Amino acid sequence: MPASLPGRASGRLRGSGMRGSRRRASLPVNPEADGQMPDRLPAILRPRRRTFALNLALVLAIAVSVGFLSAYFAVERGPAFGTLNLGVWEARPSQGTREADPYSAATHARTGRVPLADGEGLVFLARTDSSGALLSPACDYVIAGQAAPARLWTLVPLDAGLRLVATQGPRAGLDSRHLLRRPDGEFTVTAAARARPGNWLPTAADAAGLVFALRLYDTPLTTGTGVANVPMPSIFRGDCR
Repeated sequence: MPASLPGRASGRLRGSGMRGSRRRASLPVNPEADGQMPDRLPAILRPRRRTFALNLALVLAIAVSVGFLSAYFAVERGPAFGTLNLGVWEARPSQGTREADPYSAATHARTGRVPLADGEGLVFLARTDSSGALLSPACDYVIAGQAAPARLWTLVPLDAGLRLVATQGPRAGLDSRHLLRRPDGEFTVTAAARARPGNWLPTAADAAGLVFALRLYDTPLTTGTGVANVPMPSIFRGDCR
């Protein structure tokens, strides 16, 4: 009995050696990576399982951020609901009415500007000239043509924030009662920082942007009738400094 133990042990060793050789033979042979362990991904690159609460918090954070930013830009830049465009002039007839959209109401509440009420008049803004170029306070402009029918209208320069600018002239704007016209009723206004002959609209060369505001008082445009053939003045760029 003792003499047979070494034989059994050697048989087990030979059997285990043969099984190990079979396993090694079944593996694919790669001379370049043979005998090397596969590289493990760094901890930061390993996929992680996110919990439901974390995913929900991430979705809510994105939704709140997108909603806040969209509302901010809508109020800051002004909504485009119910816009009336006549040439380069743009107006929103419903801003001073009960049908005003909530973004317009929020814009006026934030800026403190009071729109003309329904029946009082309409405000047209021009941010570009007739060629489509953005108005610049460093340039002179010629505003020529006819204005829409109204009992009275005024023309003033504003900055990009729709605030009055400090000019070198004795007045801030023009009105239809003190205007030189041609026999056909058309007029020519020169908007410049320095005085010009004729109808001069003072501007400020150092202002933060330039917007022309044409306010029509007691105009039939507030009722929405006859909008298709309404005349509005054109804006042409002159010299720039």
